[in-house]
Amino acid sequence: MIALASFARDTPCVFRIEPVTSLDIPELEPYRTMRRSEGHRAKQIFVAEGEKIVRRLLESSLAIVSLLLPEKWLQENRSLIERRSEPFTIYTADKEVLEQLIGFTMYQGVLGIGRIPKLPSLDEVISFSPAPRLFVALDGVNNAENLGGLVRNCAAFGVQALLVGNTSSSPYLRRAVRGSMGTVFKLPVLEELDLPVVLQQLRSRSIRCVAAHPRGSGASLAEANFSGDCCIVFGSEGHGIAPQVLSACDEAVAIPMSLGVDSLNVTSSTAVFLYEANRQRGKMGKGGA
Repeated sequence: MIALASFARDTPCVFRIEPVTSLDIPELEPYRTMRRSEGHRAKQIFVAEGEKIVRRLLESSLAIVSLLLPEKWLQENRSLIERRSEPFTIYTADKEVLEQLIGFTMYQGVLGIGRIPKLPSLDEVISFSPAPRLFVALDGVNNAENLGGLVRNCAAFGVQALLVGNTSSSPYLRRAVRGSMGTVFKLPVLEELDLPVVLQQLRSRSIRCVAAHPRGSGASLAEANFSGDCCIVFGSEGHGIAPQVLSACDEAVAIPMSLGVDSLNVTSSTAVFLYEANRQRGKMGKGGA
């Protein structure tokens, strides 16, 4: 074990650098089981994979359990590591050793374990979100890559909270975190919700619930009103929104499409709906993607 004494700090350093000398130590278990998310969920931890995503974890307010990376990347992220206040261990290993540990090839060999934050309540999300509120709810979305891209869209278009139904996967799955490029670290998430009940609660607070449905019975996307408080509901890739969730919404809205195409990938649909919501709210000025 090596203290982080070489990192200049004004306060005593609470970090440790520990070169990996054995692949079997218990502390590396989350890395050995990266492809098995059940145990991670029980421990309320998640995997950050890739240099950019680990950097965004270091920049976030989420607690860090450990990092695992080659010495090169330790030095690259030195300034961000020095800003952290909680104690955690930085395991260093050559990329080849790291890949032997996790069981597959990586481009950069940079990994981190973070803690899933305490989830806010629905009342807290509503109270802390300025009007006009913009929420997204998910029903039966289980593809991790699609989920990650959807989270990234939510962050890009100013969604204030993601409401994940109990039939959807967690946005803290490894591949979902990777697909979100770490934007999930900044997005309030409520998980394992009874979505019909939650949508009724939103409606009781005058927050309109709009279903993104390819056979929408109401207005088309351009005709729908997203200027006030609203929650846009997206369904699964294969079966769409469940009937009980659909019936809990105020209306169903479809994206107009050419004949022969009845729906878009849920990630693409999210981008289209959120762009329109922002356009109606006058938020589509110049900016970076």
